[in-house]
Amino acid sequence: MIRLAAPALVMMLALVLAGCAEFDYGRSRLPPAGSAGDPPATYRVQRGDTLYRIAWRYGLSYKKVARWNHIGAPYTIYPGQRLTLRPSSGGSRSAATSTGSGSSSRSTRSAGTRSSSPAPETKPPGDWRWPLKGKVLEGYSAGGSGKHGITIGTGGDDTVRAAASGRVVYSGSGLRGYGRLVIVKHNESYLTAYAYNRELLVTEGTRVDAGTPLAHAGRTPKGHTGIHFELRRNGNPVNPLKYLPSR
Repeated sequence: MIRLAAPALVMMLALVLAGCAEFDYGRSRLPPAGSAGDPPATYRVQRGDTLYRIAWRYGLSYKKVARWNHIGAPYTIYPGQRLTLRPSSGGSRSAATSTGSGSSSRSTRSAGTRSSSPAPETKPPGDWRWPLKGKVLEGYSAGGSGKHGITIGTGGDDTVRAAASGRVVYSGSGLRGYGRLVIVKHNESYLTAYAYNRELLVTEGTRVDAGTPLAHAGRTPKGHTGIHFELRRNGNPVNPLKYLPSR
């Protein structure tokens, strides 16, 4: 009996570990963020979505998505609402609609604004700091598809801190390939993302200063203890090392 039970026990443990790996650090079953190819023409808003999360997922500027759909600040969207993720050829109508029994689009009622020319780019924050104390374990690569950022080790302290002052616009695990993720909006042009955390310490809407604790670092897919850190300017990834202070 013991010889027969051992292989079965090994098989059971393998299945359990495989199940744990599927959801390691809050990974979800959504399509990978930042995947190659153009975004879909439209997207139906799911429960828990935010405009920032959708824009980040498809490598778009949240300001452009808002403008294409005539959505004004604070960029409220609703489950079932259909958003256009590409500029319309005519430029005068929005594809944003809301499903329901004959009801009109709530996005149209809540936006209260029409599409206008893009606002001038905002200067980067002046209070940049490192989100972790450790070394850069993986540098920035602008080529290829997927995520564009750097991997930073903990350096003995796993507290992930805001790289600059701003507001938390996403805190959760809804973007596959980022684990437990925090996104901070610093101004109208700059966003930072902190991925693969073990524990999140902030919620959406929280105002933070440079150095405010955001999370506790977890483990990246390559086995590093630390975080994947991204910086985006107007929706486009840029090298964080050009902004973080030298050390």
